[in-house]
Amino acid sequence: MLPSLLGAASSLFAQTVVEGTVQLPKPPPDLGVNERYQVADLPIAPTNPPAAVVYLVGNFSHVATPVEHRHAQMPQKNMTFAPDLVAVLVGTTVEFPNLDDMYHNVFSYSKTKRFDLGRYRKDEKPGAILFDKAGTVTVHCDIHDRMRGTVLVLETPFFVKTDAQGHYRLEHLPAGSYSLKAWVTERDIREHPVELKSGSGVLHVDFPEK
Repeated sequence: MLPSLLGAASSLFAQTVVEGTVQLPKPPPDLGVNERYQVADLPIAPTNPPAAVVYLVGNFSHVATPVEHRHAQMPQKNMTFAPDLVAVLVGTTVEFPNLDDMYHNVFSYSKTKRFDLGRYRKDEKPGAILFDKAGTVTVHCDIHDRMRGTVLVLETPFFVKTDAQGHYRLEHLPAGSYSLKAWVTERDIREHPVELKSGSGVLHVDFPEK
C-alpha cells in the first residue's frame, strides 16, 4: 500500500516547471528624501528596481501548504523597504525589522489590512503582522515619505518574485488546468491559461506589456 501511495505522490509532483519573462515598467524617478525628523549624514539606498510576482491560480485542495511560506520579513534599511515587494500566502506573519540607526513607523491604510506599528528603532523588537486576507497591502513609513512597500497576500502556495530583468521560474507544480498570473502593480495584473501535465518538463510563458 505504501509504495503505491508514494508512487502516486511522486507522479503528482514530478518536475513540472513554468518559466519565462515579465516585461517590467521603467523604474520611477527617485523623488529624494522628505523626512519628518531630520538626521544628518544618512545613508540612503536607491529605490528598488521594478519586479513582479508570478503565481498559479486554481484548485489546490489536494496540495499540502509549504511551511516555509508562513513567515516573511520586509526590513527597513537605508531609508527604504528592502525588499519593497513581498509575496506571502494567506496566514503568513510578516516582520518589519528596523535596520537603521533612526526611528521608523510602518503603517498601512489598505482595506486588506490596516495597521500602525508605531515608532521603533533597530534595538527594539520589530513589529509583526498576521496577514489573514488575500489582497494587496501598501505600507508606508510615517516619518520618511519616500518609503513605500507592497505586501501581496495570495491564496496560492505557488508563487515567485521575478528578478530585476523580469525572469521567473516556478517549479514542482501540480498537474491540472490553471491560470498563471503576473502581478506588476495593483492596476497591472496579466493572465495566461496553462495546462500542466505531470512530468511534462518546462513550459515557457512570457507576459508582454499590456
